[in-house]
Amino acid sequence: MKAKVLLSLVLLCGSLAAPVARAGDAAPGAATAPAACELPSYLLTSESQLPKVAEAIKAGKPLEILVIGSRSTTIPSSEGSSYPARMEAVLKEKLPPSEAVHVSVEIQSKRTAEEAASTFVKLMEAKTPTLVVWQTGTVDAIRSIDPDEFRSAVTEGVIALQKAGADVVLMNLQYSPRTETMISAQPFLDNMRVVAQEHDIPLFDRFTIMRQWNDQGQFDLFSPSRGPELAKQVHDCLGRALAQFVIDAAHLEPAQQQN
Repeated sequence: MKAKVLLSLVLLCGSLAAPVARAGDAAPGAATAPAACELPSYLLTSESQLPKVAEAIKAGKPLEILVIGSRSTTIPSSEGSSYPARMEAVLKEKLPPSEAVHVSVEIQSKRTAEEAASTFVKLMEAKTPTLVVWQTGTVDAIRSIDPDEFRSAVTEGVIALQKAGADVVLMNLQYSPRTETMISAQPFLDNMRVVAQEHDIPLFDRFTIMRQWNDQGQFDLFSPSRGPELAKQVHDCLGRALAQFVIDAAHLEPAQQQN
């Protein structure tokens, strides 16, 4: 019962990342990154690589990206403003005009890492992406899943995705100052980092990125009152950061990028 109440609260607090917006709301333009999106370079780089992404771009093949996430992956009624859509827009802007980029989203709402990973074989057969961005950890933290079991589940999921022929980026929990005292996030953050290191895959540290934005006053993630506009701004910045992260991890040469 406690986990259900906490999950409901986190989803409510997650409205900063996924509130109800009016249909027809315009997505922010991709041309100029807002000052609020600024991040230190170490959060946008990875020592691990995305070789299949690099190969696809070098060969001029379509770049198919699948984002496996939860409710915080989307903005209901304003999907063009969600971070997967913003990532797609920025990648199209930064990569050569001839490069086809398509980002699709698979919502695994309220599923633990183990529950999500159990669907990956069939999902990969249906989607066949070049790159999978797997956003996980929040539900496990809320349900107080044993951290060792969580690490094993993430490992199994990563192996399944790699066996299916995809590059993988792990994305950790969403940061929320309204719930940080109620959820023990650190064991899950640490275990995701361990899995990423063991399998030499990039980890997009969404938790640290959002906490930095909040601590530096770029976004007030504690306030429940700013609604859809705040969500769009956060998603826009996350999409930009994730696009740059993918470009860096693919080690693309300048000739493979737009100036």
